[in-house]
Amino acid sequence: MTIFLTGTTGFLGGKLLTNLLQSTTHNLYVLVRNIEKAERLVSTLPGDATNRITLLRGDITKPNCGLNEDEINELTNEVSIFYHLAALVKFDQELRDEIFSINYDGTKQALELAKRLHVSKFFYISTAYTVGKHAHGIEELYPIDVAGHNPYEDSKVQSEHLAFAYSNDFDVSIFRPSIIVGDSITGEADSEFTLYGFMRALDVFKRRISRSSEEPDRVYRVLGSKHATSNFVPVNYVADILALAESKAKPNTIYNITNPDPATNFDILTLIKNALDFDKLEIIENAENANLTAEEVRLNEMISVFIDYLSRSFDFKDDNTVELIAGSEIEHLHMPEETLTMIINAYFGIQDNSQ
Repeated sequence: MTIFLTGTTGFLGGKLLTNLLQSTTHNLYVLVRNIEKAERLVSTLPGDATNRITLLRGDITKPNCGLNEDEINELTNEVSIFYHLAALVKFDQELRDEIFSINYDGTKQALELAKRLHVSKFFYISTAYTVGKHAHGIEELYPIDVAGHNPYEDSKVQSEHLAFAYSNDFDVSIFRPSIIVGDSITGEADSEFTLYGFMRALDVFKRRISRSSEEPDRVYRVLGSKHATSNFVPVNYVADILALAESKAKPNTIYNITNPDPATNFDILTLIKNALDFDKLEIIENAENANLTAEEVRLNEMISVFIDYLSRSFDFKDDNTVELIAGSEIEHLHMPEETLTMIINAYFGIQDNSQ
C-alpha cells in the first residue's frame, strides 16, 4: 500500500511519519515545499525511512498541488490513502485571505489531486474548534455558516463540507484534534502556535516589564475565565490515532481527538507562572469593568487571538474516537497535572529533577 501526505514537516506531521514508519510497511509519498528541510526531517526518522519515503516538491495552493504530469501519471492508481494535514494555523482577521488560500483552496487542490490519483481514502485533518461559538462539540458536520471566532475556524468549517462533497469519489474521514501540545512522554514540541504562542507572549511581557516597570509588585491581569478549561491533547496521542486510522477509520465519519478532562485556565496559568518564575499574573472575569492599566492593555493585545478561548469552556463528544481505538494499544486520553507540568516546563527548558 502507498500513502500520500501533505503537511508532514509540521509539528504533527513529523510524528505521524514516524508512527506510519513503525506501524506499517507502506511506502510514503510526501508533498513538501522545502525539499532541503524535508530531507533533514527524513534523516532523523527511524528505520528504513529513506528507502520508504519519496519526497515530492509541491505547493497545495497550486493546481495538482504543484505536481507535473509525469509525477501524476506515476502515482495514478498507486496511492491508497491521502492524508491532508497542511494548514495555516493563524487566527488574525487581517490574514483571512491568506488563511483561506491555504486552508480552503489548498484543501480543494488536495481533493482534486486525490481524485485524479484514484485514491481509496482521504483523511482530512481539521480542528475541534469548528464548533465555533457553541459550547458542545459533536462528531458531525456543523452548519457551513456557523459563527466562528476567527478566519481559521471559518476556513476549517468550510473545508470539512468541501471534503465530504467528494464522498462519491473516495471514502472521506475527518479528524478534529483540539489544542495540540507537546509529547506526553518527552514534552518535546516543535510549534509556535496556540499554547506556545501564548507562553512566548507571557515570557516576552515578563522580560519587558522587568526592564521598565517601576512597580515590581504589581499584578497584571489577563482577560478570560479562570474556571473555563483549555482542551489540550498531546501530539503523540493525535499521531497515534491518525496512524491507526490507516486501517480502522470508517468512511463519512468525524473523529474528535480531544481531552475528556481538560485543565482549567487557572491551573494552566499557575503552571506557566511557576515555570516563568512570574507570579504577578491573574485572570479576571469581568473585562468591561477591568479598568486595565496601559501595561495590561499591551499584555492583552499581545495575547488577543487567544482571549476567545480563555473566556469559555468547550466540551466535546469523542465516541467515534473511543470506538476507533478500542482493542488497540492506544488508551483513551488521561492527561494528569504532572504531564501538563512537564510539557510546559519543557518549553522553558526546565529539567525534571523528580526522578
